[in-house]
Amino acid sequence: MIRIAVLVSGTGSNLQALLDYEKRGGNPDGCIVLVIADRSCGALDHAAEHRVPALVLDRRTLGKNEFERSLLASLKQHSIDLVVLAGFLTILSEKVTGLYRRRIINIHPSLIPSFCGKGYYGERVHQAALQRGVKVSGATVHLVDEVADGGPILSQQALDVLDDDTPASLGRRILEQVEWKLLPKTVASYCLYMERNMNVSQKLAERRYPGRGIVCGMNDRGKAVIAYFITARSIHSKNRALVAEGDAVRTKAVDESLLVDPSLIIYRAMDRLGDDIVVANGDQSDTILDGLRQGVDLQQSLQSRTFEPDEPNYTPRISALFHLGPDPFYELSILRRSADGSCDRSFHAYSDLRLGEAHLIHTYEGDGNPLPSFTGEPRMVHLRGDAQSIADQMWDALDKEYRVALCVKEVDLTGNEAKLEIRQGVGNGSY
Repeated sequence: MIRIAVLVSGTGSNLQALLDYEKRGGNPDGCIVLVIADRSCGALDHAAEHRVPALVLDRRTLGKNEFERSLLASLKQHSIDLVVLAGFLTILSEKVTGLYRRRIINIHPSLIPSFCGKGYYGERVHQAALQRGVKVSGATVHLVDEVADGGPILSQQALDVLDDDTPASLGRRILEQVEWKLLPKTVASYCLYMERNMNVSQKLAERRYPGRGIVCGMNDRGKAVIAYFITARSIHSKNRALVAEGDAVRTKAVDESLLVDPSLIIYRAMDRLGDDIVVANGDQSDTILDGLRQGVDLQQSLQSRTFEPDEPNYTPRISALFHLGPDPFYELSILRRSADGSCDRSFHAYSDLRLGEAHLIHTYEGDGNPLPSFTGEPRMVHLRGDAQSIADQMWDALDKEYRVALCVKEVDLTGNEAKLEIRQGVGNGSY
């Protein structure tokens, strides 16, 4: 699920259109999770009505540098994937557009390249169009770069200019007949594009603290890839390394004297039983393997397990099974705590394996107290390269302050030619 922040400056009619479209199910791959205004404005009321967190970063009070610093901090804190400018009047510097390259969308009330750029906003755009005598105007949705209204165009829609149009009437018709429809549809299409085309390192780089995570899929060489990583905050949780023992990869304490609760720290992270490779963020891997030996599938095996008892976080238990052979498939599972305290059991199976496509699941959406659990379904990612290359990509994408350990296994679908790469954090040794 693509996490969206909408930046606003005015009444928020385009924000309302985006929220209404999302509520109707028009954007299944995206979710507006944050609204940021650069001044007090009516758009904040729409955010409140839809219970979307909102904040005001007054640019005039803060100044441009502090405004952008606070903006970037807020986007990072909320793990934002995509930024949508909906009537946002502040021009963003390259400091922001560079960090979110191809991940900022803007709507402009003209057919770019006409009547756009610095100074063209609001009724000024329509006044210039009427003075020029154009017979057709409209709106453009485009990606944002360092040039005002200069990024790649995603979509456009035209509208006839009437003989008696004024700047106000033309602007109103473009807003109601074009912008309110074009922006939500384009944002939804781009969210789908992002979900399908983001590689694993890009996806990981967006979450400063994802907790523990699993990747399953096929690389662009047609090999099965199974990866497991650990990020941690506390000394207790960071006191781990991954070690290979035959087909298995286990966690071990770097300093056994620091162990507090071994049941949540020491476990079999990855192992193989015949054509099945199992990976998990806890000792439920043993439960799954025992079930396989008895002919029980992943879902049945995990009926006896729930989320971790580490109040107040209640860390989800994530697991995966990759079945090799002539009919390969993989299944990802997450057991997380519902609002009423019950266990939400989510299972996602994938049998239509495609070159370079995989799915990522992790325990947390980001940092916080308590830690916010992973939401939605596993995220599609792309895998390019062999085990060593993928391990390097993933390791470099994980935040250096939190990364602890990572393992990547690459296996031929016949079950042969397995390769394993392990990376460890500073102080834990390295492979």
